[in-house]
Amino acid sequence: MYRKVYLKTWGCQMNHYDSNKILNLLKINNNLIVDNYKDSDLIILNTCSIRKKSENKVFNFIEKLRSFKKTNSNLIICVCGCLSTHLKDKIFLRNNLVDIICGPQSIHKLNKLIYKFIKYKKKIIYIKSSKIDKNYIYNKDFDNNNIKLSTYVTIMEGCNKFCSYCVVPYTRGKEISRSPEKIIDEICYLSNNNIREINLLGQNVNAYSGTFDDGNLCSFSSLLNIISKIDKIKRIRFTTSNPYNFNNDIINCYKNIKKIVSYLHLPVQSGSNKILKLMRRRYNIELYKELINKILYIRPNMIFSTDFIVGFPGEKEKDFLLTLDLINELKFDHSYIFIYSPRPGTESFYMKDNIDLIEKKRRFKEIKLLIDNNIIYWNKKMLNNNYKILVEGYSKKDSKFLFGRTENNRKVYFIGNKNLLGKLINVNITDISNKNYLYGNL
Repeated sequence: MYRKVYLKTWGCQMNHYDSNKILNLLKINNNLIVDNYKDSDLIILNTCSIRKKSENKVFNFIEKLRSFKKTNSNLIICVCGCLSTHLKDKIFLRNNLVDIICGPQSIHKLNKLIYKFIKYKKKIIYIKSSKIDKNYIYNKDFDNNNIKLSTYVTIMEGCNKFCSYCVVPYTRGKEISRSPEKIIDEICYLSNNNIREINLLGQNVNAYSGTFDDGNLCSFSSLLNIISKIDKIKRIRFTTSNPYNFNNDIINCYKNIKKIVSYLHLPVQSGSNKILKLMRRRYNIELYKELINKILYIRPNMIFSTDFIVGFPGEKEKDFLLTLDLINELKFDHSYIFIYSPRPGTESFYMKDNIDLIEKKRRFKEIKLLIDNNIIYWNKKMLNNNYKILVEGYSKKDSKFLFGRTENNRKVYFIGNKNLLGKLINVNITDISNKNYLYGNL
């Protein structure tokens, strides 16, 4: 019997990538995917636990389902993702509504878990995470409006860094790298199904260390070189990188592999060495700047985005000012900015959180203002200049416009015909009045 499935996702790119795998898996069994949870009899919540705010959103949504479940005796509620690993017992106890808990490395077992629950009517916890078996499911496109040309491919999961504030090593486990052969098989499959741009995913993607079938090791830089040889793949992106693992071999890939875009997300978290040490980030600001300058020497047109945590325990005003100085110096283009949120089980959870929320919000707004100004700064530099974009599809607001992304991650709308879909073309930027996207002409 097929089921009507509603899936809701919180969190990072990898969670959204996993959600696509879940959808593909459920479609294999002819389940119907619905857009409204009130039309469903199976609700899957793919969750994030990186911050308390994310956790609260999940529990609030589960609570919202209480009345719906009372009137739908056949409704099954399943919680996947990082929260399922981090707070599995609390999920069952807090709402008493969840039927199945499935860990992020175990989503390939979902069909079997659902069948088992239907048969025995007993709550299930399954969070095994010894290897990444789920990656035998290759994602297919769910966008019926456009041909999908860019997609994510997970190459590794987990993290061994144990930064003092982060739950990822506890929720996703230690670093596990996929074999290069399996990664290449997936990318070749995708390239034969219209994909032209690959974004390699990992919690610590540049720490990738795979093993070939013959037992030889494959580094991240070696993997990039292999992928670059796949003709149909025109662009390569990757996220998220840790500065600690960004070695010279990876830097040299920017010289030797033209397919790697000139845009890099490189989280720094703070401009203060004192705070970086408290965070256990394993690098200092001097090393971070040296890394940026090495890349810029090879690719002068490189643009960088980053992450910041504001209000970390012990962050004085002088530490915060060092962060502002770093933003002004390196002109970061876009940033994920997080107000510090203590997470149970982490080292910083036991540090004195000595900064009140009002002050944290002030610091958040100051960083956001600087980053927004930087976005405008980079947009202005693009005006009246030519950029190569990968044409991805039609505008949902006005079908006479096509859109694509530049190497530096700007969405550009322009008038063109469908023959351009999937091609790399040159556009001249003519309008930068919108901060989030630009307009151009062929």
